[in-house]
Amino acid sequence: MNTVNPIEIVNQSKLKGFHYILIICLFFIMMFDGYDVVIYGATIPMLKAEWGLSNIVVGSISSYTTMGTAIGAVLFGLYSDRFGRKRIIILTTLIFSLFTLLSGFAPTPLLFVICRVIAGLGFGGVMPNIAALISEYAPTKHRAAIISLIFCGYSVGAMLASFSGQVLLEKFGWQPVYWIAGLPLLILPFIVRIIPESINSLIQQKDTKGLVIILQKIEPMLPKDVQFAYVEQEKIQKSPVRDLFKNKLGLSTMMFWLSCFCTFILMYSLNTWLPTLMMNAGYDLKSSLMFIVALQFGSIAGTMILGNLIKFLGFKRVLIPLYLVGAVSLTLIGFSKNIYLAYGLIIIIGAASLGLQNMSNAYVAEYYSVDVRAAALGSTMAFGRIGSIVAPTYMGILLTFNLQPQYNFFAIGIAAIFGALAMSFIREDHADYSLEKQVTSKKVTILKSSTNS
Repeated sequence: MNTVNPIEIVNQSKLKGFHYILIICLFFIMMFDGYDVVIYGATIPMLKAEWGLSNIVVGSISSYTTMGTAIGAVLFGLYSDRFGRKRIIILTTLIFSLFTLLSGFAPTPLLFVICRVIAGLGFGGVMPNIAALISEYAPTKHRAAIISLIFCGYSVGAMLASFSGQVLLEKFGWQPVYWIAGLPLLILPFIVRIIPESINSLIQQKDTKGLVIILQKIEPMLPKDVQFAYVEQEKIQKSPVRDLFKNKLGLSTMMFWLSCFCTFILMYSLNTWLPTLMMNAGYDLKSSLMFIVALQFGSIAGTMILGNLIKFLGFKRVLIPLYLVGAVSLTLIGFSKNIYLAYGLIIIIGAASLGLQNMSNAYVAEYYSVDVRAAALGSTMAFGRIGSIVAPTYMGILLTFNLQPQYNFFAIGIAAIFGALAMSFIREDHADYSLEKQVTSKKVTILKSSTNS
């Protein structure tokens, strides 16, 4: 009996009900990940008023949280192959949901910080594992679009954070908006049943029965007595991060890391401080919270529209100009006195920060071959988390100087310029999809030669 490669079955499959259910489930997790991260920025004015916190302390709390996020990204990234991505996704979802809920009951800033830091472990661990899991199950043709779509869940959650802030903050205080974060705990038993185990984990365990059950949902005609090729996949499990620097990938790997670092500075400066920055520019709390909605709307619209444009122009031709447009928009918003113009600029900035990161995740997943894809996604996000640690405190210190709004926004925009520079050095000719095209081209040439002779 001929053996088959399970990864090839997935790569060449069409979208089925299995894919749509998995996408919805992972989208839901990412939505509450975004809610739990962004809600802190929405509640900063209330926390400052209740506990008498300075801007530096407020920024430090966010930085401590993102330190936990960085540790979570590394820790749960390293152990995902050992324990399986499904278990890690469930565990990290439990951690960030439970401890964000508990943050709402914290009576002192110290206990609040402890809860946020532990929740940060979950924030950091869930994102790369979701990206790696869906990249294993998404057909090659739709992989980039599916990854971008799922990461839009983060922006939807951030919008919900803004809406809940507008409804609850002034009437009920800051605590109830954190209690809402406990909702995934009620859905978690269903998520456990829906999410499949990683294909790579099943291959590593040589779990033929488990593979057949999952792959028949993707390819119903697959026979129950099918035999799988395991040898190649066992090599895949042993591929370390150092393989990201082999085969002329070193420069591109470092540039992916640097561009992610810059994008995370943009994201976390805005996620943490946008309402405060807009209030300093003269807007009230409700209007300032609506800017979060505009930012996230721009992220979703940018991901959907520009994600399709990438299919025709390629990643670099879309993402590099987007960085530069974001830098210009950040400079201009500091001078804007018209609220509608400000909303428009914030929408563009959302596309050039959070939306850009969604598409960058897809870029990394497409750029590297399957044997190093998980390591590439995990290490890129882990390095990017350093930017998320630096950004909140950096902005908190900057705000203590009481500068004009345009200078604060310009300081954020500098990161976009460096992000564009970093991405310009990524070598497209070493990408996995470029190598596949070269192999296909050679096969076609050989076939034509044999036909002519």
